Amino acid sequence: MAYEYVELAQEITIRRIYTVHYFEYMNDFYYAGESHDFWEFLFVDKGAICVTAGDEHLNLKKDEIVFHKPNEFHNLWANGQIAPNIIVVSFETDSPQMSFFENRCFAVNDEERRLLAELIRESRKAFSSPLDTRYLEKMELSDSRPFGSEQLICLYLEMMLVKMIRRLRQSSTPRVAPPRLKSHPDTYERICQYLATHIRSKVTIEQICKDNQIGRTQLQNLFREKNNCGVIDHFCSLKIETAKQLIREQRMNFTQISSYLGYTSIHYFSRQFKKITGMTPSEYATSIKALSDPHSSENKA
Repeated sequence: MAYEYVELAQEITIRRIYTVHYFEYMNDFYYAGESHDFWEFLFVDKGAICVTAGDEHLNLKKDEIVFHKPNEFHNLWANGQIAPNIIVVSFETDSPQMSFFENRCFAVNDEERRLLAELIRESRKAFSSPLDTRYLEKMELSDSRPFGSEQLICLYLEMMLVKMIRRLRQSSTPRVAPPRLKSHPDTYERICQYLATHIRSKVTIEQICKDNQIGRTQLQNLFREKNNCGVIDHFCSLKIETAKQLIREQRMNFTQISSYLGYTSIHYFSRQFKKITGMTPSEYATSIKALSDPHSSENKA
């Protein structure tokens, strides 16, 4: 038989990565802006952020993304109330399909969010440069990066962009069938929602099992599979993530935050904070404020 190959079209190809950032900002953060000759997108992981994109002023909230085309001026600032967590990725591509993202801002779905999370996770392995360092002109590759790490970063990004274009094009097409009812969240998502609503309480494994009708072994196995830790350790991390956001919003002092989140004392709260983040609450507040200070050495362009 005479076999003939099939030429596979590459709709979007990422040629170079410039930056991959995950930032935690204070609620009064301001960045004056820039423009450059490559693509960039900003995704709001938590909170909200205000963005200028060319001539437009946008207010982005959690799970929303905006793309900046090459040479488009863009800046950003917090709204003075909510402390945002944002992902910023800049990259080079000459794919014509990227024109789809010009002047686009939209919400990201669960599948696209998962790919973005994988991109960040792989970037932490691939680069020795911290992902929260601003004005970084070149990210340094880690000598101990896993095999194929750089390729996976490109693949996750390309998959995310392709999935977005496919979804958004389909959503603009009239549907004959009625919309499907939203399914109930799976067990893991349901328990995560439960923990979020009890973030100010002290919960036990027994209480979580009872309220969510799940066995103790199944519960622990589920969270070890998803997070490589037990459910209580995950809950403690959620509390500290909430504490970090409250610190950045600057409306409560450390004692008030400790009480708000149900800690028995400020000292126990501080120990837990340092155990999980490697910093005391005061050290964290100082490091985050440095990002918002335009005169700090790290923020020099």
